[in-house]
Amino acid sequence: MQKFKAEDGAELAYRDEGAGLPLLALAGLTRDGRDFDYLARHLPGEVRFIRLDSRGRGGSQWTGPETYVVPQEAKDALALLDHLGLERAAFVGSSRGGLIAMVIAATQKHRLLGVCLNDVGPVLQRDGLLRIGEYIGITPTVLTLAEIVDRMPATMPGFANVPELRWAEETVRHFNQEESRVGLPYDPALRISFQTAMAGPLPEAWPLFEACEGLPLALIRGAASDVLSRETADEMRRRRPDMIFAEVPDRGHIPFLDEPEAIGAIHKWLGAIHSRLLHVETEGSGPIVG
Repeated sequence: MQKFKAEDGAELAYRDEGAGLPLLALAGLTRDGRDFDYLARHLPGEVRFIRLDSRGRGGSQWTGPETYVVPQEAKDALALLDHLGLERAAFVGSSRGGLIAMVIAATQKHRLLGVCLNDVGPVLQRDGLLRIGEYIGITPTVLTLAEIVDRMPATMPGFANVPELRWAEETVRHFNQEESRVGLPYDPALRISFQTAMAGPLPEAWPLFEACEGLPLALIRGAASDVLSRETADEMRRRRPDMIFAEVPDRGHIPFLDEPEAIGAIHKWLGAIHSRLLHVETEGSGPIVG
């Protein structure tokens, strides 16, 4: 894991592996770059895989609830590209990470090579978000991670046919084993920023989705998701008929991204980006990946 400083001096952690097409992965609200360990095992060799721990999560500095907002996190993602000397990157975003990618499409589209959304869209189901909000920032009362494993399925409704080993892997991504108790791998103050965002009506973000026009776009949805409805996914497909789409059975919010359906969609999406880059370079404008 490496670190860099954002514009406000916050120290943020990231992972940077491989060489080739730069692919920046952004995790969900309380998650970090480890969420993409499963996907990393299935990426083609010509991908440079970069994973950011957003501020307040994973190995990144805790900076307070007022900074745990999508616009700031979008700035942090672009600051990482600047730090790495990358003009553009493809973005894969799970849940909140996908919202960040869409905000960048609306504000700094020239920094994007493509966007892959994992169980997120311009309309989110309030009931699903409220379910997530029930556990954000709540420290478990158990003493060891072993006591958590059997409880994991209850925290991720809609998931079925998941091997026991995967629940053990998920446990160490959701919680930390501390000296005498189980802790959280993120700042509990995320609960405050979440409650602030949920205090009013949820805005629809179709303009952010529409801002992805012209970019290779993919959507992966958990078939049992309570955050991204099938109706919203269908409307996204209607508006972007060229969007690569996969619905993953036996998965709620959010798919692990190593399911065959998800891997197939991501590989197809990466292929579309490579084809677009090759076309641009063939037209004589030179390489656009820095």
